[in-house]
Amino acid sequence: MILAVEDILSESVARKLVNSIRPDITIRIVLGKKGRGYLQNKALELNRSASSTDIFLLADLDNQQECPAVLISSWLASAPQGPRLLFRFAVTEIESWILADREAFADFLRIPFEKLPQQTDTILQPKEMIVNLARKSRLKKMKTDLVPRLGGTASVGPLYNSIMSGFVSEHWDPERAKTSSASLFKAIDRLKAF
Repeated sequence: MILAVEDILSESVARKLVNSIRPDITIRIVLGKKGRGYLQNKALELNRSASSTDIFLLADLDNQQECPAVLISSWLASAPQGPRLLFRFAVTEIESWILADREAFADFLRIPFEKLPQQTDTILQPKEMIVNLARKSRLKKMKTDLVPRLGGTASVGPLYNSIMSGFVSEHWDPERAKTSSASLFKAIDRLKAF
């Protein structure tokens, strides 16, 4: 299988999904990690390749007002979706899927479980929520690694991607998380049937 993802964190989530839900599938190549625009530009080419190769294209929806089905049609220039293309959008960002494992994430940050919303697809800025939750963590490491430095221009801390990717690979449980994210639930359902 080829993974086509926006960034390092999306790759971690896609890998965990495939390895947990479909351990019979081998990931051979990872493409992208250059943002949503890159994936959008490559979508038609990936769709053509999906006539003979399994491809999992995962992108952030970014805007809750957008309709995933309309976006997929737009990205594929209204061409029929390839039979071996699994095309999914995380609502609104991949971080909403990560936050959906509320139990593990609260434990990871050492924050009260109740601080996490029951339905994470409704979070407008999931990445910002993670940073704000890290500010409340009882673990100094989470504050220094996930929270941006005062006066800087970064929106996240210096080790955000590596810490979050580590959480996904070591602690995140997609089956538990799907109960708090409808878009993740649908992605898992499609992956199981793929």
